Parts: sequence; C-alpha cells; structure tokens
Amino acid sequence: MPVATSDSAALAMKAAFIPAQPDFAAEALLRRQGARAVCGVDEVGRGPLAGPVVTAAVILDPDNLPQGVADSKKLSALQRAALAEEILAKALAVSIASLPARVIDAGNIRAAALAAMRMAVDGLALCPDYALIDGRDIPPRLRCRAFALIKGDARSLSVAAASIIAKNMRDKMMQRAESSYPGYGFGKHMGYGTAQHLAALTQMGAVPGLHRFSFAPLKILAKK
Repeated sequence: MPVATSDSAALAMKAAFIPAQPDFAAEALLRRQGARAVCGVDEVGRGPLAGPVVTAAVILDPDNLPQGVADSKKLSALQRAALAEEILAKALAVSIASLPARVIDAGNIRAAALAAMRMAVDGLALCPDYALIDGRDIPPRLRCRAFALIKGDARSLSVAAASIIAKNMRDKMMQRAESSYPGYGFGKHMGYGTAQHLAALTQMGAVPGLHRFSFAPLKILAKK
C-alpha cells in the first residue's frame, strides 16, 4: 500500500520537537498512512581514528515494543548490551552492516556511513516500506522511501533501537581489536582520539587496516 503524499510534511512537524524519551509516534504516523513495515536506521563510528563505521536497521513490532530504549549515547555499556538482547528478541527484523577503515580511506566517512546504512536496510529479512534515517542525509539507492530525522535517536524508538544495536556491535568489534593489538587501548576509547590513543600512535605507529589514514592525526603522524 502506498504511503500518502502528506507523510513528509507530517514528519517534518513531528521532527520540530524532541520528546522526553524516543517514542513510536513517527512510525505510527507512517503506519496509519499505509507503511506496514517502518525501519529505523542509525550509524556509529564516524569520528574515531580507528575501526569500522557500523550501522543497523531495525523494524520493531508495534505490538511488542522493547522497554527502556533511549539514545545509545545516554546509556552505559551494560544497559546497551541488555537492551540489544531485548531488541533482538522482540524486533520483527534487525540487520547490521559495517565498512572498514580501508573503505573509509578510499572515499570519505560520510559516503562510507551512507553506504553502510543502505547495506543494513538491504540486509533486513523483512522488506521495509519506509525508513527513518538518523541525521540529515538519506543514503542513495535506498530500496524504500525514507525521511531524514535530525537527532532521530532521541525522537524515534526505531532509530534509537538501531543506535543501540550498532553501538553494542561496534564496541564488541573494538574490544576484539584490543585483544589483537594490545597497548592501544581500543577496548576503552573504541578508536576515538583520546590522549591514550594518540600517545600509543606516537610510540607504536598505526595499524594498517584498522586505523584511518585519511583522518588528520594519522596524516600528521605520517609526515613526521
């Protein structure tokens, strides 16, 4: 069933305020207008100096919504892990995609993040009728209609759920990197440019395939 042409205007009005907690209002609006499956999409890992960009797409069950879902940045690691399990147990479909540092370096982080978002949507077992994308940009060649929702992880329950899934997965990936490359502190800073990380880069150099050589600190180190 097609979505009514008024969906963008109505969603824009919905995006004019931020609720106390992410809610299901945007998804419910789209469902009333004919979208049977609405997915939330978010990414993590745009800013780090190392590691992949990770995205997730989540289609929640309107009759079995997870409880306690919030913007992943406001949750502890333990809270995210517990909520990720609940989301996986209750959602109608979940998909995760990532692109490594080499792909990021070959283009740019924005393009890599958008490509990974599209991959996550493509990977959903249930084809969505509509996607709510966190941020200002809609991935090109998306297989469904979409709306870019600024601060979507604070507004939409589906986007917040995707944020939790993506953040929980990326943290696990960086913790594994810590095991393979001890001394950098990946399990603590998750690849971000902390003082510990920058000191380790100066002492031990960058890790090919893991560090993003197109990012400024790595470029500066390479010139020394």
